[in-house]
Amino acid sequence: MKKLFLILAGCLMAAAAAAEPLRDGDIIFHTSRSSQSLAIQRATHSPWSHMGVILHRDGKPFVFEAIAKVQYTPLSRWIARGDEGAYVVKRLKTPLSAAQALKLRNATASYTGKPYDLYFEWSDDRIYCSELVWKMYRDALGIEIGARQKLREFDLGDAAVKAKMRERYGKNVPMNEPVISPSAMFDSELLSAVRQ
Repeated sequence: MKKLFLILAGCLMAAAAAAEPLRDGDIIFHTSRSSQSLAIQRATHSPWSHMGVILHRDGKPFVFEAIAKVQYTPLSRWIARGDEGAYVVKRLKTPLSAAQALKLRNATASYTGKPYDLYFEWSDDRIYCSELVWKMYRDALGIEIGARQKLREFDLGDAAVKAKMRERYGKNVPMNEPVISPSAMFDSELLSAVRQ
């Protein structure tokens, strides 16, 4: 039994050592434990309800994300906030050049500190997680990751989704509001998984 344990431990250590290093611009997804996570998962038919972009600061990985406000969060803290610490990192199939990574990093300046958008409006006054990453890539690099949808195109029939919609919008649900979801970005053919 001890020998089996040592073999398994060795395999896990080798896998960890061989893990692809994180790069600036990598996109990270997890299942949030926020109050709206279940509604997002059911409306999009995806476990991924929150996301951000990896950017290094002083050599350490951070997640640039929209939560209460747009901010940098240490990667370890971001992972710990997710359900059971599970996450997936994806990257453009054509990796960013150093110049592109710098442009993406520079794009953070116009978003840092902006408040979170509870209403998922397509404006830059407030911003939600997937909107942040989508707009950063579009603005900095001209790349649109994932297809935007109208709010009405999501599965809005689930009880958890209906309750969250009533809480946010009352009877005036903006069904034609353009939205980019974490699942639409996760499923983009432009990306491939580098850690899961």
